[in-house]
Amino acid sequence: MADQLQLNPNSVTGLTESSAPSDDDEPALSSHTLAALKEFLAEQQHHSDAGEGSEVSLVSENWNLSQFWYSAETAKTVAEEVLTLCGGVHARVACIACPTLYVYLKQMNPNATVQLLEYDKRFQQYGSDYTFYDYNLPDEIPSELKHSCKVVVADPPYLSKECLEKVAETIRLLIQPGESFVLLLTGDVQKERAAEILGLYPCGFRPQHSSKLGNEFRLFSNYDPETRLGGWEK
Repeated sequence: MADQLQLNPNSVTGLTESSAPSDDDEPALSSHTLAALKEFLAEQQHHSDAGEGSEVSLVSENWNLSQFWYSAETAKTVAEEVLTLCGGVHARVACIACPTLYVYLKQMNPNATVQLLEYDKRFQQYGSDYTFYDYNLPDEIPSELKHSCKVVVADPPYLSKECLEKVAETIRLLIQPGESFVLLLTGDVQKERAAEILGLYPCGFRPQHSSKLGNEFRLFSNYDPETRLGGWEK
């Protein structure tokens, strides 16, 4: 999953998204995507066998794109929460700048319908599950994705109000009418903005990264997770 330090917010960076199958399609992984996932998981096992310090990256972090991968524990915890929110039914999930979360979701439930929204074109290897997305163009997403997602997880690349506002525009375009869930992973400094812009509040769970960052990160949600994620701190 891509997580971010506060770098230059004027840099051309963004998120990306992938074309979603129609609701009538049976969710399935293409052979190309499956091969990419197997390669990632094999690398994960290699790191795990080597002991502590394993990284949860499919490709190397690109700091110019403000990429910092989450720890395995963080990736698994968030993926478990997303699958819980899906409730075991066919529900579409959008991951904005969270490539590691995409991989963990597919590992834990290969039939999950997950769309990766990511600026880094290296993730084109995920095939139709990937669509290029630039947060500077928040409304430029495929029409079939609009108002189709039950769960949206976002990790804006920069800790700026401007970036969060634009990502929020995309989130509003993605979430389905009625019951929907939003998870935001960003710096603690965004707490007031998260509440003001998206009506999100912090959970007790603290996201961690493979690379040690100077900024404290938090997980925000638009719902009370109750006993999960360390509870809601409203």
